[in-house]
Amino acid sequence: MDNSSLQPTVFVYGSFDNLKTFQIRFLQEASKLGKVFILLFSDQVSFTINGKKPAFPENERRYYLESLRYVNQLSIIDNFVSKNEIPCIDALQKNDRVQPIWAVMENQANPEKNDFCRIHNLRYQILPDSDLVGFPVEYTDLNFEDSKQKKVAVSGCFDWVHSGHVRFFEEVSALGDLFVIVGHDDNVKLLKGNDHPMYPQDERRYWVQSIRFVKQALVSSGHGWLDAEPEILKIRPDIFAVNEDGDKPEKRNFCIEHHIEYKILKRQPKSGLPSRISSILRGY
Repeated sequence: MDNSSLQPTVFVYGSFDNLKTFQIRFLQEASKLGKVFILLFSDQVSFTINGKKPAFPENERRYYLESLRYVNQLSIIDNFVSKNEIPCIDALQKNDRVQPIWAVMENQANPEKNDFCRIHNLRYQILPDSDLVGFPVEYTDLNFEDSKQKKVAVSGCFDWVHSGHVRFFEEVSALGDLFVIVGHDDNVKLLKGNDHPMYPQDERRYWVQSIRFVKQALVSSGHGWLDAEPEILKIRPDIFAVNEDGDKPEKRNFCIEHHIEYKILKRQPKSGLPSRISSILRGY
């Protein structure tokens, strides 16, 4: 018997617009309960609820959410009934072999949702704020020699992990096991200025690690454009990949010296999605 069939479905519900790390933490905690099924508000439903268009269109929100390692399934919700009801719940849970769960954040909990779950035989699970603190990263004891594929390393600030980064990770992961080295706070400040980074290194590492295309995220310990040098020497990748913006002579020469393939990828979004630039998104 497939043990995964005995895991409950964990429904979560919302627009997930302008995704933040506390929402990813929520999804991570929800995934500990079972298989996470996101019911994502369409653009029209988001407009109906909030009175304005979402900052990020539904196809981009969907792409991002489906890239998270904590998400198993996603459906777009086009018909809004109530924030206190899951639409078409009887059809959604008809094949479940164990009682499904509706997981909600503490600040979104209310008696109406509890009543809905009781009527429809759902377990109502409130995830308290105290469970969503910190930025736990899995696979911290990974042995770099365990990779059965080629190893690929990339580095960067990743101060706002947007859909363009996700697409970059997706493309690079096709080359082998992907290791991402996130710039440490002092070096990001050195390279980009005193108002950087927006997010501390542990949070940025967690954000990157949440993407399913990433084998392991680390924090750099060097300085300058080659702040990832100590980590690269530890990983010993077959390939070091950059996008066109990240191509630097220091990186190219380092790879030549250490016999690492240097690969430059064009910066282009996932088909159908807008191009994203972190410095612009800082204004959101």
